[in-house]
Amino acid sequence: MEKNETAAEELTGMAKWIKVDAVDDFGAEAKVYVFEGNPIAVFRLEDGFYAIDDTCSHAEASLAEGEIDDHEVECPLHGALFDIKTGKNLSLPAVVPVRSYPVKVENGELYLQIEE
Repeated sequence: MEKNETAAEELTGMAKWIKVDAVDDFGAEAKVYVFEGNPIAVFRLEDGFYAIDDTCSHAEASLAEGEIDDHEVECPLHGALFDIKTGKNLSLPAVVPVRSYPVKVENGELYLQIEE
């Protein structure tokens, strides 16, 4: 897991697109980016990039450190499953989903959309 505290911003309407990394620098492991104190985990799956809140909704654990199977991530603390594509909670003990974020790739750069 890698944490990046800074990123370039591009404002677009009610949300801003944040440039977080070069696609070529993104490996198989999830990365965590922190924006205004909120850690967001970015995952590279076979069909693209996805971003969800990094903190499990059940307990204070990093989802980026969890085991990934297909498009699901397992919380490393208590085993709750989350859909990486939507943030939906898929098993107990989590009963609340985590937030998902739009992701885009432009000119080899990875961007996250963060609400203002």
